[in-house]
Amino acid sequence: MDFIERIQALAKRIPQISHSLQTEEATKNALIMPFLHSVLGYDVFNPDEVVPEYTADTPTKKGEKVDYALIKDGVVQILIECKKYNEKLTISHAGQLFRYFSVSNARLAILTNGAQYLFFTDLDAPNKMDEKPFLVLDLENIDEHIIPEVKKLTKTSFDVESIVSAAGELKYLSDIKKLLGEQFKAPEEEFIKFFASRVYDGTLTAKVKLQFADITSKALRQFLSDSINQRLKSAIGDKSTDEPIASVVDNEPDSGAEDKIKVFTTEDEIEGYNVVKAILRQKVEVSRVVARDTQSYFGVLLDDNNRKPLCRLHFNGKQKYLGLMDQDKNETRHPIDRVDDIFNHSEALLDTLTYYE
Repeated sequence: MDFIERIQALAKRIPQISHSLQTEEATKNALIMPFLHSVLGYDVFNPDEVVPEYTADTPTKKGEKVDYALIKDGVVQILIECKKYNEKLTISHAGQLFRYFSVSNARLAILTNGAQYLFFTDLDAPNKMDEKPFLVLDLENIDEHIIPEVKKLTKTSFDVESIVSAAGELKYLSDIKKLLGEQFKAPEEEFIKFFASRVYDGTLTAKVKLQFADITSKALRQFLSDSINQRLKSAIGDKSTDEPIASVVDNEPDSGAEDKIKVFTTEDEIEGYNVVKAILRQKVEVSRVVARDTQSYFGVLLDDNNRKPLCRLHFNGKQKYLGLMDQDKNETRHPIDRVDDIFNHSEALLDTLTYYE
């Protein structure tokens, strides 16, 4: 089992046992210790590698403990503070980590509730833990882009200097991605002015700014759509993707269609739609498989007909579901972990075509 598979295996356990994780100790035993052992590769039963209830007196506190210390080559490398599952992690939870960080050899600290792992170092001031994490791993919504960085924290790959040197870029990369996501949803005035001033020669009056707010938002969505479309064509060589995906995601508001304003088609939904098309093209012309995005789900129809639903993609929550239809158009949701898991339901999707053909 490779590294990402070990992370995914642990992530799959969370919805199965989350109802039983009512205390911090239960969270430690069920999620955090398996993470330290299976993902990071430390022997949780060896006190030379993992020290629970680690104590390091500070000038202001005596006998206070941090939940775990990870040891490598006889030196404390990582301090870990734990909270119970589903407890929202805030910097106020990291008081002990702040105090211990300054009096130990550790350059890294982790604050976790078993599902989210916040990784800290001392980028802003030497030997003083930053208030912002440089890396966030969410097992309930895994960002595969950060997996190589998490792998650097494993016992076999651990190189503290390499990790810390990359931390600065990771921290700002995460912040910029978050900022871009916010601008995609609701562009701010300065963001709109940045683009408008480069393409519009006139004065940026209030009316012009309002017009460019709409244009900028539309351009961002179409740019994202075009980028995804091109990547998919390169990945699967599907000539059918020559049809513009922009028509799927370009949910522009119109008079009398107020609910469309809140609809935003995600990259995962578009990828899922293309997987469904790749499966169904075995039996029908792919042009007959049409997408309809809504506020509650991403629907796939035959012949763009609401009376011929093929499936629904419920990708808006932490857990993804593929909704399959029976002969009476009743939907059954099947949990999936990745978009590619749709291929596991190919036979059922192909059977759905028989209801309408």
